[in-house]
Amino acid sequence: MQESIHPISGVMQTALENIKDMIDVNTVVGEPMVTGSGSTVIPVSKVSFGFVAGGGEYNLPQPDATRPFAGGSGAGVSLQPVGFLVLSPEGVHMLPAQNKLPLEHTVTMIPKLIGDLKELLTKDDSQPSEAQKS
Repeated sequence: MQESIHPISGVMQTALENIKDMIDVNTVVGEPMVTGSGSTVIPVSKVSFGFVAGGGEYNLPQPDATRPFAGGSGAGVSLQPVGFLVLSPEGVHMLPAQNKLPLEHTVTMIPKLIGDLKELLTKDDSQPSEAQKS
């Protein structure tokens, strides 16, 4: 005897196929764009999906009748820009799309600050001071 497929599986299958069609790598990491200065800019986004499905069967007064089914599903998508990945001759860096809290901004600036300090210290060591010039 062949087992029948419950109607909710058809509702869920249809909704999941539609969600699968929406998911694309270009939704999260956009198409690269080359600027006039030769830099490449790549947009980066955060994508969130939600899905729900449900249904119910109702009893009929006749004992031999099949139960009618009522069901439905829903989905939601949220797309939030995160920033832009910039590839230039000077290096690669991320430009955020939203303002950061001061602490977040400080943490992201630490590598640049360390690099600037190293450059400053090596520059000072390689050049003679004013007292040594005289």
